[in-house]
Amino acid sequence: MRLSTGYVRASGYAYKVRRVLFALTKGKVDPKEVVRAAGELNQKIFEKFQEMGVAKEDVVRITVDFDISDGQIVWDYDSLKVEVYKKSEEERLAKAMEEVEERERELEEKVRAIEELSLNIKKLVDELIERIEELKQEHTSLKLKAEE
Repeated sequence: MRLSTGYVRASGYAYKVRRVLFALTKGKVDPKEVVRAAGELNQKIFEKFQEMGVAKEDVVRITVDFDISDGQIVWDYDSLKVEVYKKSEEERLAKAMEEVEERERELEEKVRAIEELSLNIKKLVDELIERIEELKQEHTSLKLKAEE
């Protein structure tokens, strides 16, 4: 089985690990075993955080495989993966997203203006075609009158 916390602030990882583990093992393992195994995993994750320099305000995503053997949760620590998104990167990402959104708004405005211009041009073309048709009809009726 695999435990995955999804995105969570580093400060709240332990609670999330415990909650997800309870959900994954409901009816399969004694709740006391879930608490024990979550505590063991959380200690390993904490050590990994220290090695990686993870700050409590950083965003993390943790995944790890495990098995249930004789009513016990056995972690596969080789599969433990901690993705870290630094707060400073998050702020840069937020700023970049603001710039992208601003450019998208500008693009939408320009597209709207071009669409409006296109509609005006179509109106003018329709008017020109209508006038040409009127001229043709007048010319044809003049021809017919002249032939009489």
